[in-house]
Amino acid sequence: MDRMTLKGMEFFGYHGVFAEENKLGQRFRVELELRLDLREAAERDDIEASVNYADLHALTKATVEGPPFKLIEALAGHIASRVLDTYTMINEVTVRLTKPHPPFDIHFDGVVVELSRKRDADGRIIASWS
Repeated sequence: MDRMTLKGMEFFGYHGVFAEENKLGQRFRVELELRLDLREAAERDDIEASVNYADLHALTKATVEGPPFKLIEALAGHIASRVLDTYTMINEVTVRLTKPHPPFDIHFDGVVVELSRKRDADGRIIASWS
């Protein structure tokens, strides 16, 4: 499988366990790593044989800026599900979601959740562990 990665996407959302997070919101960073067959796109130079990363960006933006989740694990899982439900040519997606400023008196680069989902031989979406 070939790989396509969307890096450095940033969106403003209202996700978190605490009421202040749901009220004030904050920035979230998202990276998508996709596994799919890009041979035809490379040979034909045709967007119809690939996935449009502008559309993937819009889908991710709508999810992060949409209704809030308490856990970033749930948000990442929802992004993964929407990607696979929308783009059947994507066989596997890894979502890296960073919450750079958790509401604690600690100093670090943020907390990152990384999860992977893929299709089985029958096309059903399953969790993926390496």
